[in-house]
Amino acid sequence: MTRAKLMLTLAVAIGLATAQGARSTAPAASTPWEPVATFSVLGYDPDSREVGGAVQSRVFSVGNGVLWGEADAGMVATQAIVDVSYGPQALALLRKGLAPKDIVKEVWEKDPDPRPQDWSKQGRQFAVMNARGEYAAFTGPKASTWAGHKGGKYCTAQGNILAGEAVVNGMVEAFEKTTGHLSLRLLAALEAGQAAGGDTRGMQSAAVLIVKKDGGVWLHNDVVLRLQVDDNPEPIKELRRLIEMANSRRRPAAK
Repeated sequence: MTRAKLMLTLAVAIGLATAQGARSTAPAASTPWEPVATFSVLGYDPDSREVGGAVQSRVFSVGNGVLWGEADAGMVATQAIVDVSYGPQALALLRKGLAPKDIVKEVWEKDPDPRPQDWSKQGRQFAVMNARGEYAAFTGPKASTWAGHKGGKYCTAQGNILAGEAVVNGMVEAFEKTTGHLSLRLLAALEAGQAAGGDTRGMQSAAVLIVKKDGGVWLHNDVVLRLQVDDNPEPIKELRRLIEMANSRRRPAAK
């Protein structure tokens, strides 16, 4: 083989290798974040009229896209093969007064399912609770197993990639049996879910969000509590520390 032919062969080979490398890495740039949320709970306190949610997962900063809340509207949890637009959509329908069960049906059915091949709407999971504690939840048939939800009195627990049904069952039981501020009841639900096996992948982040009209510590502040633990080997333990600190500074409710 002449030198010219050898150089041409090498150039072609390098070009092919580069093209193959580009094809193999290009999809990674468009691959979505891993499925999120794992297990969450929405809850309502009829005495304080606060509504809130809490979540834990083996993903970074899970609270960033899961929990959505608005005073006088309610709370939403969007997870699994998540479309975060479900949060704002559901809150808008809550403001219009639609029942949670109707919101769940409308939001999911109107989902255009733009990426059925790798981010199918059949894998979505979300829950909706209004400002009176009425709720509904949905778990798609393609949500990563084990996946499901469980309702209780003023609470709903849902999760995917779980150790089993005992996770959501334990969350509901803990929420119903725990007393004190709503934040402590939501936290107890997370702790019970983890004790039952939690996310089969482990732990990394957790968050809590509680809202009520003018319920915050500042003027015109509807956020009673918003806390995130974004990266911690024991995120629920750290969330407890922060919640207990917040409650230690809480002023007694006005008589």
